[in-house]
Amino acid sequence: MANSLLISLLQIYLLFLSFSTCALGLAKFYVVDLHDLTSKNVCSPPKDMEKIKSVKPTLKIVDRQGPCSTLHPAEKLSPEQILSNDQSRVDSIHHRVSAIAGKGTTSGPLSPSQITAQSGFSYGLGNYIVHVGIGTPSKTLTLEFDTGSDVTWIQCKPCQTYCYKQQEPIFDPSQSSTFMNVSCNSTPCNDVSGNFCEGSSCLYGVKYGDQSYTVGYYAEDTLTLTPDMIQKFRFGCGQNNKGIGDFGEVAGLLGLGPSSESFVSQTSDKYQRVFAYCLPALSSSTGYLNFGSNSDISNTNHIPITKRPNSGPYYYITMTGLSVAGDTLPISSAVFSNAGTIIDSGTTITQLPPDAYQALRSAFMKHMTQYKMVPGSSTLDTCYDFTGVDNMTIPSVSIQFENNVSLDLVHQGILFGTSRSQLCLAFAGNSDPNDIGIFGNVQQRTFNVVYDIPKGEIGFSPDAC
Repeated sequence: MANSLLISLLQIYLLFLSFSTCALGLAKFYVVDLHDLTSKNVCSPPKDMEKIKSVKPTLKIVDRQGPCSTLHPAEKLSPEQILSNDQSRVDSIHHRVSAIAGKGTTSGPLSPSQITAQSGFSYGLGNYIVHVGIGTPSKTLTLEFDTGSDVTWIQCKPCQTYCYKQQEPIFDPSQSSTFMNVSCNSTPCNDVSGNFCEGSSCLYGVKYGDQSYTVGYYAEDTLTLTPDMIQKFRFGCGQNNKGIGDFGEVAGLLGLGPSSESFVSQTSDKYQRVFAYCLPALSSSTGYLNFGSNSDISNTNHIPITKRPNSGPYYYITMTGLSVAGDTLPISSAVFSNAGTIIDSGTTITQLPPDAYQALRSAFMKHMTQYKMVPGSSTLDTCYDFTGVDNMTIPSVSIQFENNVSLDLVHQGILFGTSRSQLCLAFAGNSDPNDIGIFGNVQQRTFNVVYDIPKGEIGFSPDAC
């Protein structure tokens, strides 16, 4: 009887530890139930988010491949495909940032015959989707949201060249009483990517680094974010759209980058260029995306948005260090400052300068010697087989930023994978120390991440979804 009681108490203690960190000396570790690292087959109810219920509008965020998604592609992407697409996006971001900095070349405005030669960033089949309404009457569409993109676009009839299969009916401009084409040579037309003219109508063209592209009319219509209605919102009305996996059956993309044609800038009068999101811990959970000056919540640490000339569709931040199990790693801050860092909701895996990644990898491996290492992929090279393990102990990982802000990652932000037989350290090293670092979405999980553009800062508060 005493033994049974002791075992029960031990189980309760381990369950408690699976949701918290424990201190072993000065070191910090997570004792994790393996079930907390793998997604369920059913959609979990959202966390009670009293802190954001007053915020309007609030869009539900879901993982496009999880059970909460309304998308049902014929085949889901494997972890290898997700990582391959992610690496394509990373390579393209590196190329574009290098070009913006004057280390390469970029194309000018597009003509219709040049669209296949335009170089942008990789679409990459980003992880997270939201639902918005377009037109009058409003038609609900599923869009990927992306802080690393500026132009919002959807597929539109009559699809003069090619439209891929999407979940909802393709938007028909003729059925909306508020649809209008943007005029050629207008300021909005001159601002949009790849602009050119067809008669008096403005056309746009965006080609991503993975060879995905969208071309069509630049238009305006009513955008509905329940309960708000945004009049004369400008977006790309795609007539020729092609991408990896045909963009995973989404209807298009919601661009939350910093430029003048992005959603954030177009709605500045209403939402003051402030928005926030929380990415769920697992693909079987939900998060949120909301807009407005009341998007911030308590217990928030803020870091500056670094100002850069010609920054493109990116938000730059300053990473300063890393710690593992409570110990700060011996990495010079110059390793981070020389390359710089952006935060990106569309990149999955955080990319570090090579010296920083090697220091992180070595420190992490030192605390994981009790587990069997297995081969990884070209992207993730520090992987473990936890077959037969119910509760594992992993070191905590923290990322330091400017203003002495330290983010303690949740355990779902440390390991990446879909099976016990291969869970990997969810970081990667850039091949070139001068390549930009990227703070990816796995490490952002469960934080309320608030972008306050007028104040020039991004805030993080833990345990938000």
